[in-house]
Amino acid sequence: MFVAIEKSQDQKENYTLMLQHLPYYMNKQDPMVTTLANAAAVLNYFIDDINWVGFYLYDQEKLYLGPFQGLAACSEIKLNHGVCGQAAAKQETLMVKDVQQFPGHITCDANSKSEIVIPLVKNGTLIGVLDIDAPKENRFKDSDQIYLEKAARLIVDNL
Repeated sequence: MFVAIEKSQDQKENYTLMLQHLPYYMNKQDPMVTTLANAAAVLNYFIDDINWVGFYLYDQEKLYLGPFQGLAACSEIKLNHGVCGQAAAKQETLMVKDVQQFPGHITCDANSKSEIVIPLVKNGTLIGVLDIDAPKENRFKDSDQIYLEKAARLIVDNL
């Protein structure tokens, strides 16, 4: 059961709370989709100023839509296409200040202005990506990346 936690006005404090509480909603015995659904909900609760958070999963050929919070999204993304496909192919985090300036950006939600994508890698194997969009440009900073990469590691460790 989710119990609302009083959030701070400081996003860094909220990230700390998120990292403390995220493990309570993940169980290694649960199916992967259950863990990812709970993770998307927890991240959506604790991260301010976003309009989409979720997962694209890798099937050894392409990324396909997994659990998320937000408006309906693209159902599949080829490797090297868009922010998600490039982050997955490179297996490195991509932070985009203005998605309109990103060559090949795939628009799922017209309200999205910036994006961060963190690859999910377990034992050297790509599982998918954590994708977060925001309705304002330059939403994500280096500090966001640090905390979100920690959250991604927690999630992967519980799959």
